[in-house]
Amino acid sequence: MQAIILAAGMGRRLAELTRDNTKCMVEVNGVSLIDRLLGQLARQQLSRVVIVIGYKGKELKDYLGHRYDDRLKIEFVENPVYDRTNNIYSLALAKEQLQADDTLLLESDLVFSDRLIPMILEDPRPNLALVAKYESWMDGTMVCIDDEYNIVNFISKDVFSYRDIDTYYKTVNVYKFSQSFSREKYVPFLDAYTRAVGNNEYYENVLRLISLLNSHDLKALPIGQEKWYEIDDKQDLDIAEALFADEKDILRKYYGRYGGFWRFPQMLDYCYLVNPFFPSQRMVDEMQANFPTLLTEYPSGMKVNTLIASKSFGVSEPYVVPGNGAAELIKVLMENTKGKTGFVRPTFEEYPNRYDADCQVTFIPQDKDYRYSADDLMAFFADKDISQLMLINPDNPSGNFIQKSDVLRLASWCDERGIRLVVDESFVDFSHNYASNSLLSDAILEAHPRMVVMKSISKSFGVPGLRLGIMASASKELIALAKKEVSIWNLNSFAEYFMQIYNKHEQDYLKACEKFVRERDDFEHQLRTIPFLRVMPSEANYFLCEVLPPYSASAIVVYMLKHHNILTRDCSRKPGLDTACQYMRIAVRSHEDNARLVKAMKQMEQDVHGK
Repeated sequence: MQAIILAAGMGRRLAELTRDNTKCMVEVNGVSLIDRLLGQLARQQLSRVVIVIGYKGKELKDYLGHRYDDRLKIEFVENPVYDRTNNIYSLALAKEQLQADDTLLLESDLVFSDRLIPMILEDPRPNLALVAKYESWMDGTMVCIDDEYNIVNFISKDVFSYRDIDTYYKTVNVYKFSQSFSREKYVPFLDAYTRAVGNNEYYENVLRLISLLNSHDLKALPIGQEKWYEIDDKQDLDIAEALFADEKDILRKYYGRYGGFWRFPQMLDYCYLVNPFFPSQRMVDEMQANFPTLLTEYPSGMKVNTLIASKSFGVSEPYVVPGNGAAELIKVLMENTKGKTGFVRPTFEEYPNRYDADCQVTFIPQDKDYRYSADDLMAFFADKDISQLMLINPDNPSGNFIQKSDVLRLASWCDERGIRLVVDESFVDFSHNYASNSLLSDAILEAHPRMVVMKSISKSFGVPGLRLGIMASASKELIALAKKEVSIWNLNSFAEYFMQIYNKHEQDYLKACEKFVRERDDFEHQLRTIPFLRVMPSEANYFLCEVLPPYSASAIVVYMLKHHNILTRDCSRKPGLDTACQYMRIAVRSHEDNARLVKAMKQMEQDVHGK
């Protein structure tokens, strides 16, 4: 067995990173792509490695030098016209070598799990392509396979159809060809194809022709959950560095992204806190049906969007302002508040982060589960000089919840003292009796004109990609100020349309909330079977869990990410939590996902005890 690596391309989309080096010399977490690949190949029994070079070929040869002489026999084939040809010509230049032995064919811009090369070599089938189930981040050659894993078609970009993506697999660009296949099929077709079509093509086009003969020479080997990434630009590089980060860096590289995790293949995100059961498929279908219009037309301005928000959430127009996510409105609120503000910690840090630290008065519950009541807050802040009091209800990360009647008592207490009460009820629709727990009504706001209600629509409505939130108050001056401070086009057309059609789907939303409460109750029971977690009760869509010795939250998070592709949250350092303990916040997802997390947690316990 030999290996042929195609490394002649220019890598233009990596800009300055390939100005002086070829693409395969770009580093992922301090290790160049070519070093990683050659290191993986050196563990196999290979007769030689042939590298087809072109752009900055001399630099690559000088870089490799003789460092692999004791492990690999490396030969080079040069493509002198790399700037006018594509990879079909690079492979054609190595066709004599290709026919000399069974061959692993690889592209040099890949980073992948150490298990992939043994996987393809140990499979007894002579001609294989590693493939991965289609994900939204993938680009390039797709294939269709039958029930016997025969590749029956290669799907080029010009015939790719999003209607068929459920049937597509992406080629990982790692192939195994037998010597006879190369001699009798691939190279003869390669010669004919290049004569007929030219050299500015892709070598996969030859495989496509062969697959159309129904010869079933080439089989597909799905890689399942194994990690891989193809690096064409800087964003690819950034994602690859997170996927293949060392344990000491992995959490920083993931947590620092603040989202966009749909780019990571098959990862379960247990950090972000959204409703797993809404929007309904019916609502998604309605939005999809209007996608072209929403994409190509301007959204409405603040006046119209306020009208729609008023209709959707049952608050009069002068009392409500829609925002580009609650974060936009939090910024406006906190930057236009004077005096000292009372905070409960641990809590959602966006509010205190937007406020002068010297003007913060902090209450920390003394209960081991971080429970507190309206009476606790009134007792603590009774002798404090505050002009504003923040209440996240349910709180984050504790899941503590104060009943609506007690919140209204707290609002009256604040009214008497001239204190503005800000209630963030982004998670209130996850609570038991969710349908009657919201403070969003004209009567309540008018009865407590100093109170402000904030709600992130992303959370309970399950649409974080829309970036939508509302702020409501009978203080018309505050609402008018907020409308003046945000952009006139602060909402996109998709967020506007979501609000426009929401009331048609409101019954589906209520059913989704009911289903969620049942799922959370079941998930809590399942989490309590994990012996190294102390699970605290919650009325939100997450659980705060104390991690019991000898385990640590960071070790669990790293294990879950690296071994099960599940991202969880270590919140041990969150202000207000006991620094002597370790804590995780675990979101609630669908029943299937939650079962996968619990199974992974129990597998971790077995792995630890097995050692």
